Amino acid sequence: MSKIKELLAGKNDQIDYEKIVNEYPWIIKKGQNCILSPDSDGLLCGLFMSSYLGWKIKGFYDGKVMLLDKKTSVKDCIFLDMEIFREEIKSVGHHMVQFNKKKKPSNWDNFKNCIQANNLRNYDGYNDFRLKYPLATIHLLMGIVGSKIKLTIPKTAICPLLYVDGVFKNLFSYPENCIDWLRYLKADLSANKLNDIFFNEHYSVYDLMLALKDFFTRIDEISDGRGRNDKIKISDSKGNPINIIKKDDVYEIDKEESKKAIIFLEILSKLTKWGYDKNDWQWNNLKLYRFNKSSIQPSNRNFEEMIKNNPLSWAMTSGLAIEYTLEDKKNALLK
Repeated sequence: MSKIKELLAGKNDQIDYEKIVNEYPWIIKKGQNCILSPDSDGLLCGLFMSSYLGWKIKGFYDGKVMLLDKKTSVKDCIFLDMEIFREEIKSVGHHMVQFNKKKKPSNWDNFKNCIQANNLRNYDGYNDFRLKYPLATIHLLMGIVGSKIKLTIPKTAICPLLYVDGVFKNLFSYPENCIDWLRYLKADLSANKLNDIFFNEHYSVYDLMLALKDFFTRIDEISDGRGRNDKIKISDSKGNPINIIKKDDVYEIDKEESKKAIIFLEILSKLTKWGYDKNDWQWNNLKLYRFNKSSIQPSNRNFEEMIKNNPLSWAMTSGLAIEYTLEDKKNALLK
């Protein structure tokens, strides 16, 4: 028996959407403020929650820099596509954050307000890394919100919802794990709108290739020549803010960067039918927060030392690294 088959043997657990909504009622509450990761997953999450629940996008956070509406408190926001290790802050994410479930930190309750895909199944990097969630945050959100609100998923939405976070690659690279997670999310049930994406009869493999080719062409048209323009770049590899302009005591995202982001959002909006309302998205009058980002090699000792430093967020990006973010005491989110 292969290792992945051995790990998946006997798996029959399924997500309890009713329990999640009862424990985290804010996830279906209308008119919430949110902060997005500035990539395609975060942007899709923002469009989805704005369209169906009237959520307001008040800022962006990439693990190194955060921009937030100057009049809005971080406590009044929900982070989408990013787990925040603060019990006062609500968040939703899908990264691998637990290292060893047999050695949970004493302050693990800092995630008490975090809806986290891998934590729902008690998966960790030490024992279960090959079983980690292979989809995107938007799919988890659609499953939860769709359990209470009627969703409509047009055929044109399938392509961007398979593109996000490279999900289409994972489906063919890790089929056993993807099939198990689709079963866990109840995507095989016709009443679940994830069924329209992953069990659709619209596309053959070749048709999907053609649809993805067309989608790539459309977003390549707004490319800056350094890769596909499917994210908002607010920091460089060293953590320095980029594409951000200071005006008096506030900041705004550079007009060229926000223009490209809006074009990408409009492309996504047209395909998904999730309306882009410019009044729901904050591009200026922002406060800037800078953080210290670092990484460690995964081990019990290193993870324990990292937790002692009270990281704001982190993710096990591979079997070789955990990237984490520390707050600057002079510019802390919670004072």
